Amino acid sequence: MPDRYDLPPGFRWGAATAAYQIEGAVAEDGRGPSVWDTFVARPGAVRDGHTGAVACDHYHRYPEDIELMRGLGLDGYRFSIAWPRIQPTGAGAVNPAGLAFYDRLVDALLDAGITPLPTLFHWDLPQALEDTGGWLDRDTAYRFAEYATVMADRLGDRIPTWITLNEPFVHTVFGYALGTHAPGRALMFEALPAAHHQLLGHGLAAAALHERGLAVMLSNNLTPVQPASASEPDLAAAAAYDTLHNRLFTDPVLLGRYPDLSVLGVPDDVYGAVRPGDLELIHTPGLDGLGVNYYNPTRIAAPTDPALPFDLVDIPDVPHTAFGWPVVPDGLRHLLVHLRDTYRAALPPLTITENGCSVDETATPDHPRIDYLATHLDALAQAAAEGVDVRGYYTWSLLDNFEWAEGYHQRFGLVHVDFATQRRTPKASYAWYRDLISAHRSGRER
Repeated sequence: MPDRYDLPPGFRWGAATAAYQIEGAVAEDGRGPSVWDTFVARPGAVRDGHTGAVACDHYHRYPEDIELMRGLGLDGYRFSIAWPRIQPTGAGAVNPAGLAFYDRLVDALLDAGITPLPTLFHWDLPQALEDTGGWLDRDTAYRFAEYATVMADRLGDRIPTWITLNEPFVHTVFGYALGTHAPGRALMFEALPAAHHQLLGHGLAAAALHERGLAVMLSNNLTPVQPASASEPDLAAAAAYDTLHNRLFTDPVLLGRYPDLSVLGVPDDVYGAVRPGDLELIHTPGLDGLGVNYYNPTRIAAPTDPALPFDLVDIPDVPHTAFGWPVVPDGLRHLLVHLRDTYRAALPPLTITENGCSVDETATPDHPRIDYLATHLDALAQAAAEGVDVRGYYTWSLLDNFEWAEGYHQRFGLVHVDFATQRRTPKASYAWYRDLISAHRSGRER
């Protein structure tokens, strides 16, 4: 494996986390309940009944975690802000203790020479907003913009770039369509108003951030889509899936229009959610960067279930992570080149805001994670060599954490966390990533 990759000058190295997955302290210092606090209390909702009530206790242990980041030599740290910690009911009065926590975190990061990259929404909607409809309710988009304004006014003097949403595809599909994530609704395609209202919230928040001179990104889980064969039914199914997973959340922001949703059997107005002027609100603020969360490609076949226009099928003859996800590093190169070729001048600079893998550490050492990161970084470097403007890489994740419906069973971290004692132990991949960053920094400083 190379100790360096051919990447552009100024390339930024980082790691990523999310509030509900690491912070804990869910009932401390005025934080209100989120949809995830409610969801984990449902019997059977999360594997073995795990919850994020304590998680990595980052709320109290953040100085220790920043020292781990300093040890890696990170340029940047991507984290999310817990909306219920700022506005316990999602609107109205602001919680001073919540703002003070993020003040402390940001100042400590800057003192360590690490640039904060906050995400405003990583799935932990205040439960009070879900009680009035959540992202199915148009009003939530306006509440999100108000929350974004609060955070920008408090931290914008120290943080130049903000991410509005994390993976609106995953939140819409798993949270509202399938019900396997919070808030646990199972609406199938009738969940799509939640997609539109998230995008509307992004546009309104982006306008407020830009008014304050701040740069704006949006991060989505993107996947290259492979048809299972060259047959017309498989090709049509793959096009439908690409529309749902990728283009539904990218075309409105970059092009100011939705893709043809008829391939999904969905009306163009997304069940009446789209109003005149909405697409202008979503598109007009513009993006200063697009965050790409990449884990694997998706293979699609013609549907066997009449309720869906596609079937997801496994990719054969490739390794799989402990989560069962196929490992296809060249999928990252393909995805980045495809984005460049599809959107051309409309595409802003790209940043890999998540990439990593879970490893069964009871059965194997940490080397599969090192192999995964190394091969994906090689694919990233190849995309850069082909002219893709990619500015940074944030691996998922700094710490083992609460992995949503899987609880604490999937370990993505560069740092092992003993959840009984909260002891942090850097893994072999931590040392590998540290040495890689050091080699690149040495090259920059020549």
